[in-house]
Amino acid sequence: MYHWLVFIHSVSAMVSIGPFFVLIPMLRKLHSADGALQSSMLDSFHFVVRLSKHAGHVLVASGFLLMWLGGWPWTTPWIAGTFAVLFGSIFFLARAFSPTIRKLRQSADQDRAALLKKLSRSLYVYLFVLFLMLWLMIMKPQLWPA
Repeated sequence: MYHWLVFIHSVSAMVSIGPFFVLIPMLRKLHSADGALQSSMLDSFHFVVRLSKHAGHVLVASGFLLMWLGGWPWTTPWIAGTFAVLFGSIFFLARAFSPTIRKLRQSADQDRAALLKKLSRSLYVYLFVLFLMLWLMIMKPQLWPA
């Protein structure tokens, strides 16, 4: 059972992170897109954010089960660090993408460049946060004496 949970946890991490890489080249093309093309690209952004949220639910649930079955205490430094970053990322994800995508759908051309810059920054910051959590889970660093 434990090995299956590790597999589920790993796949949900890949599904959480992977689709964001598709958005990098799409973000460049979004600068010149308009009309239906812009709408479909923004739909793709919205889909990736939703997919990441749902994969994150599986990731957290499987992580809790792995902690419980593996006997990892909450005070383990890499677990506490992962959860601290996770809670920060939840607030970031809620405010970073959906409101910006919504504003891009409604924006005039003069707002577009600033909104695309914000969307780009959010994408790279969120990828950094996801990789930080991945690093904590894989490397299991001793951040402080346990």
